[in-house]
Amino acid sequence: MNLVIPLHHPTPDAEEFIDILMGRKRQVRTPLVEYIVDDVVMKPIIEELLGGRWVPYGLDRDSQRAYLDNFIEFWHRMGYDFVRFEQSLSFVEPKLVIEDTAPGSTKAREWADEHHGALKSWEDFERFRWPKVEEFDFFPFEYLNSHLPEGMGLISSHGGGIFEHLTWIMSLEGFCGTLVSDPTLVKAVADKLGELMTDFYRHLLDLDRLVAVFPGDDMGYNVGTIVSPSDLKEYFLPWHRRFATMVHERGLPYLLHSCGNLEKITEDLIDDVKIDGKHSFENNIIPVQDFQAKYGDRIGVLGGLDLNILGASSPEEVRKQTRFLIETCGSRGRYAVGSGNSIPSYIPAQNYLAMVDEAAKASFTPSLTQRLHS
Repeated sequence: MNLVIPLHHPTPDAEEFIDILMGRKRQVRTPLVEYIVDDVVMKPIIEELLGGRWVPYGLDRDSQRAYLDNFIEFWHRMGYDFVRFEQSLSFVEPKLVIEDTAPGSTKAREWADEHHGALKSWEDFERFRWPKVEEFDFFPFEYLNSHLPEGMGLISSHGGGIFEHLTWIMSLEGFCGTLVSDPTLVKAVADKLGELMTDFYRHLLDLDRLVAVFPGDDMGYNVGTIVSPSDLKEYFLPWHRRFATMVHERGLPYLLHSCGNLEKITEDLIDDVKIDGKHSFENNIIPVQDFQAKYGDRIGVLGGLDLNILGASSPEEVRKQTRFLIETCGSRGRYAVGSGNSIPSYIPAQNYLAMVDEAAKASFTPSLTQRLHS
């Protein structure tokens, strides 16, 4: 592959990154942001461009340290001001597993079983194997926190949100049926998950290099929320509000990745939950520049380069779209450029690198609106 390193001498500034997103500083550059970069994309870049030896994350500390060292090097040299890392408490969640067909991948891909859950009744709830936060291994978070290069910050979260884990545990079909037949069971499961995640965040917020909490919780699909907005507001958004409050008390922003059409709960996310930034955009739902035009004076806007473009277009088209987002969203401020969702295994490394390289090269003249308000 003809791969190019975006930056040879990066100068990360996590404090400035956060100040830009929060609107505390006039945006004189458009920083990069990403939610997840799959190992399949990272590996050839680590080996072919950065001269590293790829080591999968294993059960022993040596492999974990080697993986995390590569992880830091990747995010640093690609031009990010931070690393973003997440892991989840271990829940019993039925999955459908098939081979990943992305070129270069040797792993399996998992999907939630939407029809068969592990928790269907109060009897299941009582005997369910709930994880204990005190037994969770926070080593990777602590290692990253203590090994970041100067200027970089740590962005992290629990892996998977409260809505996601509940629908994975109960199955989406089982959850929807229980909403009708026994909503008190839904509330009990949501509250149990919320309490566990609250304890998880107490540990995470002790890390001194943490600069933001950035969880994911997919609550929508192409034309609306997966369940009614009223159900989301009753069972799930109060827990996001609690997490956001904890994060704000630590003086940090709470950023949210959530896929799908969330128009009917966006005002609630901003005014009630009090998110500080929104991530995950698809052009067929609402292009990021249109979302920013509507809400960008109230929250930061993250990413937005549509995965269809990243996955199926040429590197030249990816560069063109990256430049477009920088010149439109970036010139308005409170914006960081990146994918509309994440960098999954099927994204060509050439296209990913075209995006981050173009972002590293790009500059713009602040708009008149910015100059008037600076």
